[in-house]
Amino acid sequence: MLIGIEPLLPGELLAVLREMGHGDTIALVDANFPAFHLGPPTIRVDQDLVRTGRAVLSVLPLDGFVEAPVRFLEADGEPGRLQPAHADFVAAMEEVAGSWPVAGIERFRFYEFARDCVAIVATLERRPWANVILTKGVLDAEGRVCRPERKAAAPTGKGGRRRG
Repeated sequence: MLIGIEPLLPGELLAVLREMGHGDTIALVDANFPAFHLGPPTIRVDQDLVRTGRAVLSVLPLDGFVEAPVRFLEADGEPGRLQPAHADFVAAMEEVAGSWPVAGIERFRFYEFARDCVAIVATLERRPWANVILTKGVLDAEGRVCRPERKAAAPTGKGGRRRG
């Protein structure tokens, strides 16, 4: 056992999370996801999505430089709608890592994104659509997660052109 490290995180997963660089992605997927056939290494964690996500987010900084460092698999025919497992994941994320932008990804695009992940974490989650991709961020010199301030978009004039 280690102090401050969630015991359900296996050494193999901790090594992957540590070796990931800024902008790298990792997928946390449900029991029905084809995790072992997409290409990236797959690590099993015998917990549900929310408990696994809480553990991962206790050590993984999210990316403040991308529009949405947390992306969910959308249910077919329900673009943008958070499913119950997603809502539970967001609540756990807010407790552990604070509030972050989230976005949905259409199912077949999600599979393509998962193919590009550093690894896929296969959970025992049985609720449908319970899949998420996380983008790793950066820690500053003091060990805080970097979250740059977002500038508001410049006002546009007629024809949608930006004013100079």
